[in-house]
Amino acid sequence: MLRRIVLTSAASVVALGLGAPLAVAVPLPQLPPLLAADSPDALTVTVEQTGNPAADGTFRLECDGDRGSGTHPRADRACARLAALSEEDQDPFAPVPQDRMCTQQHGGPATARVTGTWHGREVDARFTRTNGCEIARWESLQPVLPMARS
Repeated sequence: MLRRIVLTSAASVVALGLGAPLAVAVPLPQLPPLLAADSPDALTVTVEQTGNPAADGTFRLECDGDRGSGTHPRADRACARLAALSEEDQDPFAPVPQDRMCTQQHGGPATARVTGTWHGREVDARFTRTNGCEIARWESLQPVLPMARS
């Protein structure tokens, strides 16, 4: 019986036949980088039902390090917060782990969605205030997400 293991790298593909001495190298085409290294991070933040009509809406946030631009009302502070979380090796957009025990409190009807790119990866994160863990997750991302009234 011939088993084949395929190892893939950006430079070549090597096929090994176990039980038979076989090795073949085939060059792969160069793949473009996901984003250029100097591309700013670009996010769209949509917020609803915060209890503050001025905070609700869809905002564009572009970050170049801790400097911000776009239509986000607190762009510089929002980018500085994201930069600080990144320095602490935290993923600001990670969901609450499913096995986490959370207090059963309700923080109001506010919802948010953040989409775009952050550090070269796609982001599509949703935020609510439906329990203690989700409230803490929301508040850790302030001022990217606005303060919400219960």
